[in-house]
Amino acid sequence: MPEINFTDQNFASEVLESEQPVLVDFWAPWCGPCRIQGPIIDELAKEVRGVKVGKMNVDENNATATKYGVMSIPTLIVFKAGQPVDQMVGVQQKDQLKKKLEEIKK
Repeated sequence: MPEINFTDQNFASEVLESEQPVLVDFWAPWCGPCRIQGPIIDELAKEVRGVKVGKMNVDENNATATKYGVMSIPTLIVFKAGQPVDQMVGVQQKDQLKKKLEEIKK
């Protein structure tokens, strides 16, 4: 499944109301670490089944980022049944993320 671009407008339908767990990468184009994290998120979106994976540009979608207390980017938040269940700040390694997502799917 390709990654999804989450926005303030589609966040409720795509993330909070999702039947499956969702990984949201809060990022911005000017953020160096985000450019490192981005390709990892792209790969996860293609490789991990049963989890929705996408990105949210915090410059364009500040309301949602503020609501969830995103102070540093990249911040990754995993949602399950509409609730945040895990949050990671900074660049995360692909194998660690994949393992967390496999555990959350159970």
